[in-house]
Amino acid sequence: MFADKGYYGALVDEVAGATALSKGGIYFHFPSKESLFFAVLDRLADRLIARVERESAGDAPALERAEAALNTVFSALTRRRRLARLLLVQGYSMGNAFERKRGELFGRLAGVVKSRLDEAVALREIGPLDTSVASQIWLGAINELLIRWLYTGQPSPAAAASLLRAVLIEGTWAAGASARHAVGGRA
Repeated sequence: MFADKGYYGALVDEVAGATALSKGGIYFHFPSKESLFFAVLDRLADRLIARVERESAGDAPALERAEAALNTVFSALTRRRRLARLLLVQGYSMGNAFERKRGELFGRLAGVVKSRLDEAVALREIGPLDTSVASQIWLGAINELLIRWLYTGQPSPAAAASLLRAVLIEGTWAAGASARHAVGGRA
C-alpha cells in the first residue's frame, strides 16, 4: 500500500485489509501509521543490506567486492521498482522524519560500501582516499539515477548500469591513484 499510494495515500484500513490483522491489531503492534511505515522501511532495508553484504563477501579483490555491493544495490532496486519507490520517494511528504530515516538507511548501505573500499585501500588495490565520502558519492549517484528513472522512465537501468559502474569504480581507482601519487611526491 505504501509503495503504491505513498505514506499519506495508504490508509491503515487498507493495510489491514491486505493482511491477516485488523486495524486494531495493527495499532496494537505499531502505535502510529508512521511507526508502521518505518518498520516496513527497516525490514526492507535489512533484507537489502543483508543481500549486499552477502553478494559483496568472499575472496575476490576488495575493489571487486565493492563493485559487487554497488551492482547489488542498483540491480535490486531496479528489479523491484515498488521497493525503490518506497525507499526513495514515497515518504517525502512526511518531511524531516522521512529524511532522517532515509539518511539512516542509506548510511547503513554506505557503511557496507565503505568497508569494502577500506579493505581495498588497506590491501593497496587503490590509493588512500576518504572512503566515507566515496561511499556517499556512490549511493548518491545510485539515488539520483533511480529517482529520475522512477519519475520519467529514463535512463533505463540497463543503459545506466555499465556507465555507472565505470564512472564510480574507475573514478574511485583514479582518486586513490591521484592521492597515492600526491603522497609519494611527483616524479
